[in-house]
Amino acid sequence: MSRLLGLPPVLDANTRLLLLGSFPGVASLRAQQYYGHPQNHFWKILGALWQQPLMHLSYPERLAALRAHGLGLWDVYGACEREGSLDAAIRKAELNDFAWVQRQCPLLEAVAHNGGESYRHAQHTQALGLPVYKLPSTSPANASWSFDRKLVAWADVLRRHGVA
Repeated sequence: MSRLLGLPPVLDANTRLLLLGSFPGVASLRAQQYYGHPQNHFWKILGALWQQPLMHLSYPERLAALRAHGLGLWDVYGACEREGSLDAAIRKAELNDFAWVQRQCPLLEAVAHNGGESYRHAQHTQALGLPVYKLPSTSPANASWSFDRKLVAWADVLRRHGVA
Protein backbone atom coordinates (compact mmCIF):
# COMPACT_ATOMS: atom_id res chain seq x y z
CA MET A 1 0.00 0.00 0.00
CA SER A 2 1.47 3.36 -1.00
CA ARG A 3 1.85 6.37 1.25
CA LEU A 4 -0.62 9.16 0.50
CA LEU A 5 0.15 12.83 1.12
CA GLY A 6 -2.60 15.26 2.10
CA LEU A 7 -3.32 18.71 0.74
CA PRO A 8 -1.63 21.90 1.94
CA PRO A 9 -3.46 24.05 4.50
CA VAL A 10 -5.70 26.90 3.35
CA LEU A 11 -5.17 29.64 5.91
CA ASP A 12 -3.62 33.03 6.44
CA ALA A 13 -3.05 35.68 9.11
CA ASN A 14 -6.79 36.52 9.09
CA THR A 15 -8.00 32.97 9.82
CA ARG A 16 -10.31 32.99 12.85
CA LEU A 17 -11.76 29.48 12.66
CA LEU A 18 -9.87 26.41 11.46
CA LEU A 19 -11.90 23.53 10.03
CA LEU A 20 -10.16 20.17 10.17
CA GLY A 21 -11.21 17.16 8.17
CA SER A 22 -9.57 13.77 8.59
CA PHE A 23 -7.82 13.14 5.25
CA PRO A 24 -8.87 13.83 1.64
CA GLY A 25 -10.80 11.11 -0.13
CA VAL A 26 -9.80 9.61 -3.46
CA ALA A 27 -11.77 12.18 -5.51
CA SER A 28 -10.24 15.07 -3.56
CA LEU A 29 -6.69 13.75 -3.92
CA ARG A 30 -7.21 13.12 -7.61
CA ALA A 31 -8.50 16.69 -8.11
CA GLN A 32 -6.05 18.15 -5.56
CA GLN A 33 -9.03 19.96 -4.03
CA TYR A 34 -10.56 19.85 -0.58
CA TYR A 35 -14.00 18.24 -0.58
CA GLY A 36 -13.75 17.31 -4.24
CA HIS A 37 -16.41 14.58 -4.14
CA PRO A 38 -19.55 16.02 -5.78
CA GLN A 39 -21.82 14.48 -3.11
CA ASN A 40 -19.93 16.02 -0.17
CA HIS A 41 -21.99 18.76 1.50
CA PHE A 42 -19.04 20.95 2.52
CA TRP A 43 -19.19 23.56 -0.27
CA LYS A 44 -22.98 23.43 -0.40
CA ILE A 45 -23.21 24.22 3.34
CA LEU A 46 -20.80 27.13 3.11
CA GLY A 47 -22.57 28.43 0.01
CA ALA A 48 -25.89 28.39 1.87
CA LEU A 49 -24.41 30.16 4.90
CA TRP A 50 -22.62 32.80 2.84
CA GLN A 51 -25.36 33.10 0.20
CA GLN A 52 -22.77 32.48 -2.51
CA PRO A 53 -22.95 29.96 -5.38
CA LEU A 54 -19.74 28.21 -4.28
CA MET A 55 -20.61 25.06 -6.20
CA HIS A 56 -20.47 27.10 -9.42
CA LEU A 57 -17.17 28.85 -8.67
CA SER A 58 -13.72 27.66 -9.61
CA TYR A 59 -11.67 26.04 -6.88
CA PRO A 60 -9.36 29.07 -6.51
CA GLU A 61 -12.47 31.27 -6.13
CA ARG A 62 -13.80 28.93 -3.42
CA LEU A 63 -10.51 29.17 -1.54
CA ALA A 64 -10.60 32.97 -1.85
CA ALA A 65 -14.10 32.91 -0.31
CA LEU A 66 -12.79 30.84 2.62
CA ARG A 67 -10.00 33.33 3.26
CA ALA A 68 -12.34 36.33 2.88
CA HIS A 69 -14.56 34.88 5.62
CA GLY A 70 -11.69 34.08 7.99
CA LEU A 71 -12.14 30.34 7.60
CA GLY A 72 -9.09 28.07 7.43
CA LEU A 73 -9.07 24.52 6.13
CA TRP A 74 -6.78 21.56 6.72
CA ASP A 75 -6.86 17.94 7.87
CA VAL A 76 -5.73 16.25 11.05
CA TYR A 77 -3.58 13.85 9.03
CA GLY A 78 -0.81 15.03 6.74
CA ALA A 79 -0.06 11.56 5.39
CA CYS A 80 -1.36 8.03 5.74
CA GLU A 81 -1.93 4.72 4.01
CA ARG A 82 -5.46 3.96 2.86
CA GLU A 83 -7.34 1.96 0.26
CA GLY A 84 -10.43 3.84 -0.91
CA SER A 85 -11.88 6.89 0.85
CA LEU A 86 -13.31 5.64 4.13
CA ASP A 87 -11.81 6.97 7.35
CA ALA A 88 -12.00 3.48 8.83
CA ALA A 89 -9.38 2.36 6.27
CA ILE A 90 -6.76 4.94 7.35
CA ARG A 91 -3.53 3.30 8.54
CA LYS A 92 -0.14 4.61 9.71
CA ALA A 93 -1.40 8.19 9.86
CA GLU A 94 0.83 11.17 10.67
CA LEU A 95 -0.74 14.12 12.46
CA ASN A 96 -0.30 17.64 11.14
CA ASP A 97 1.40 20.31 13.28
CA PHE A 98 -1.39 22.35 14.87
CA ALA A 99 0.98 24.53 16.91
CA TRP A 100 2.38 25.72 13.57
CA VAL A 101 -1.13 26.80 12.55
CA GLN A 102 -1.52 28.88 15.68
CA ARG A 103 1.75 30.67 14.94
CA GLN A 104 0.64 31.38 11.35
CA CYS A 105 -2.84 32.56 12.38
CA PRO A 106 -2.60 35.15 15.19
CA LEU A 107 -6.39 35.78 15.07
CA LEU A 108 -7.26 32.08 15.41
CA GLU A 109 -9.99 31.74 18.02
CA ALA A 110 -11.36 28.21 17.55
CA VAL A 111 -11.00 24.84 15.82
CA ALA A 112 -13.86 22.77 14.41
CA HIS A 113 -13.54 19.13 13.45
CA ASN A 114 -15.50 17.91 10.43
CA GLY A 115 -16.66 14.51 11.62
CA GLY A 116 -15.76 11.86 14.15
CA GLU A 117 -12.41 10.68 12.80
CA SER A 118 -11.07 14.23 12.84
CA TYR A 119 -12.52 14.81 16.32
CA ARG A 120 -10.72 11.70 17.65
CA HIS A 121 -7.68 14.00 17.76
CA ALA A 122 -9.37 16.83 19.63
CA GLN A 123 -6.89 16.44 22.51
CA HIS A 124 -4.21 17.78 20.15
CA THR A 125 -6.25 20.79 19.08
CA GLN A 126 -7.47 21.43 22.64
CA ALA A 127 -3.81 21.81 23.59
CA LEU A 128 -3.91 25.10 21.66
CA GLY A 129 -6.10 26.52 24.45
CA LEU A 130 -8.95 27.43 22.08
CA PRO A 131 -12.57 26.27 21.86
CA VAL A 132 -12.84 23.00 19.93
CA TYR A 133 -16.04 21.79 18.27
CA LYS A 134 -17.23 18.53 16.74
CA LEU A 135 -19.31 19.13 13.62
CA PRO A 136 -21.29 16.47 11.77
CA SER A 137 -19.33 15.11 8.85
CA THR A 138 -20.18 16.60 5.47
CA SER A 139 -19.19 13.30 3.84
CA PRO A 140 -21.74 11.40 1.76
CA ALA A 141 -20.97 8.47 4.08
CA ASN A 142 -22.76 10.43 6.86
CA ALA A 143 -26.22 9.73 5.48
CA SER A 144 -27.84 9.65 8.92
CA TRP A 145 -27.71 13.47 9.01
CA SER A 146 -29.81 15.37 6.48
CA PHE A 147 -28.36 18.39 4.72
CA ASP A 148 -30.63 20.72 6.70
CA ARG A 149 -29.59 19.19 10.02
CA LYS A 150 -25.90 19.53 9.09
CA LEU A 151 -26.51 23.14 8.01
CA VAL A 152 -27.99 24.08 11.40
CA ALA A 153 -25.08 22.55 13.31
CA TRP A 154 -22.47 24.17 11.08
CA ALA A 155 -24.23 27.56 11.14
CA ASP A 156 -24.17 27.64 14.93
CA VAL A 157 -20.40 27.20 15.16
CA LEU A 158 -19.49 29.40 12.20
CA ARG A 159 -21.73 32.25 13.38
CA ARG A 160 -20.29 32.03 16.88
CA HIS A 161 -16.89 32.95 15.42
CA GLY A 162 -18.02 35.49 12.85
CA VAL A 163 -17.35 33.43 9.75
CA ALA A 164 -20.98 32.90 8.69
